[in-house]
Amino acid sequence: MFERPHLGLFPEGEGEIAALEEGGLADLHQGWAGDLFVGPTGDFVTVTGPALGTERVLRRLLTNPGDYVWQPGYGAGLARFVGEPADAAAIQAVIRMQMLLELAVARVPEPVIDVQSDPGGTLSVQIRYADADTAEARTLSIEMGK
Repeated sequence: MFERPHLGLFPEGEGEIAALEEGGLADLHQGWAGDLFVGPTGDFVTVTGPALGTERVLRRLLTNPGDYVWQPGYGAGLARFVGEPADAAAIQAVIRMQMLLELAVARVPEPVIDVQSDPGGTLSVQIRYADADTAEARTLSIEMGK
């Protein structure tokens, strides 16, 4: 059975309720494979800035190619590599290609991707990249196992 990935997504203080600009549209804050976050007033929590970029990167990496009917090339489908003999270069190539398609990721410096696999089939990925809007350094860790 597939386990939910363990993620180290948000540095302390991020993911707070964001004020909407008049007429603006906000993205709702949702953890992967989880529910929407609800703030202390009972309203849905919105996400902005680098945390929004991190959510978008995570969604892209964990979405299977072909799951979005109108964008069949969207998604890295990292779960397909779990339990398979690890080919770190192939996994890095898929991640790099998808990262560079994501507008939230700066092209310079290029993302740094480290892939590790253990004999039990657990796949660990650490990605360091810069946010395209703020140039803030971001780190995303994903660990998936059988």
